[in-house]
Amino acid sequence: MTALQPARPDPPRSRGARPHTPFSPPARIPFPLVDEISRHCLEDDEPETVHIEVHLPGRLDHDRLRTAFHQALARHPRILMRQVPTRWWHRHYTWQLTPTPDTDPVAFPPPGPDALARARTRALTECPPLDAAPPVRLEVIEPPHTTGHHRTEDHRPAAAGTVLLLTVHHTALDGPACLRILATAAELYGGTTPASVSASAPAPHPEPPAPPPHYRPRPLTRPARLAPDHTHTTRPGNGNGDGDGNGNGNGMLLTELPVPTRPPRPTTGARPPYTVNDQLLVATYLTAARWNELHDRPTAPVVITMPIDDRPRGPHMPIGNGTRLTPVPFPPPPTTPGTPLTPLAPLTSLLHQTAARTRALKSATPGSQLGLPATLLTSLPLPVGARRALTRALRSLAAPWTPTTLLSNIGRVPYPLDFGATGGRATAVWFSAPARMPRGLSITTASTHDGNRIHLALRWSRALLDDAAAAHLLALFRSSLAATAYRPPEGAATRPEGGTP
Repeated sequence: MTALQPARPDPPRSRGARPHTPFSPPARIPFPLVDEISRHCLEDDEPETVHIEVHLPGRLDHDRLRTAFHQALARHPRILMRQVPTRWWHRHYTWQLTPTPDTDPVAFPPPGPDALARARTRALTECPPLDAAPPVRLEVIEPPHTTGHHRTEDHRPAAAGTVLLLTVHHTALDGPACLRILATAAELYGGTTPASVSASAPAPHPEPPAPPPHYRPRPLTRPARLAPDHTHTTRPGNGNGDGDGNGNGNGMLLTELPVPTRPPRPTTGARPPYTVNDQLLVATYLTAARWNELHDRPTAPVVITMPIDDRPRGPHMPIGNGTRLTPVPFPPPPTTPGTPLTPLAPLTSLLHQTAARTRALKSATPGSQLGLPATLLTSLPLPVGARRALTRALRSLAAPWTPTTLLSNIGRVPYPLDFGATGGRATAVWFSAPARMPRGLSITTASTHDGNRIHLALRWSRALLDDAAAAHLLALFRSSLAATAYRPPEGAATRPEGGTP
């Protein structure tokens, strides 16, 4: 049995059937690398949750949705797992696969004006337990919603529809894996087939000319740390699911941004000079640099953690923590007072350099998901108690070299997430990743089938920022992303790609 198990082609014979006998116990799997490191570093003050929020225009039948979600779990049996009770002297943490859920993961909270805000708060503060299968929770938030609470950061009114809010324990699963589960549930609920899902990667483009060299920091150079800011008093429960407001846990802001324009493709079938993902990386770099400049922080290289997922997106996608984390370094910003950070020519060069760097990272042979040190750490012949203490000690020592922030760009969601005539097709999808200190900030982006808007979730540790500071940081990101938009030369007749021409 591997750590990442493909989907089962057919569900069990019935929901309550147990396919094993007393002489054939459920399969057990030692924690793979990412799961073990996450398990070692769990903190009560900063729950390790992944939040997935899907907005639908219509309403769903409760029994039909619960049945579809349970059938989706059966199609992907790797999600039906619980942690075996472990003592400090055991050699491994172990997952036990179960034939059926231990608890019903689908809940229908009472509708009300604060229902979505409360569900978002639970997504940031209450992890699904690891000792009961599955380690996910699906909450179905139904109308009525009010503009004051069901809103995005830019205060646009929300449509009267259904919100599916999936909370995932990140020790067990990542966002793309759980989105695959939700896509299977949508197929079963709406009666569509997996063939309608885009499961294959896009055809490779011809290689462009030799790219400019990208920045490489010196060995042991400390990345920039995002300056903390608690100049305003944090108010608990601001209606956007921001945690407990007492300085612990995570806060979160959701917003929509227009897709920045890109230059037109030079020839038919040629690779674009840079992608929206490259523009998001550059915008994140500019945001961190501007923020630290405003807070009088010394300049330092900005290092952004970028998850890369090499798994197929079809119905047989392996389920688990399958992404690998790669650092994308950027040079220290200009130090001359008053020097603008986004002049057009240098920014264009930076976009091309970033594109070359990300292409190299994505095409590289997949290695360890968390790097060689984590691989060596989890392979030590020590009991889990000793490895846990060693992991936490080394994590504290390595804190100064932790990357500045994390940018996880899901891109265009590869599934229609169509819940049929009653529920409709997803109009917005938000993800948010944990924002644990010392990094303390994560930015997660996605877009739906129309591809004209970026759904962005800003999530931060309350040990780093308060609500007002996070709103200011989001405004900096908005302007930084706008600065990456392509501006055609005067008199040019070409139509830029993406966004509004």
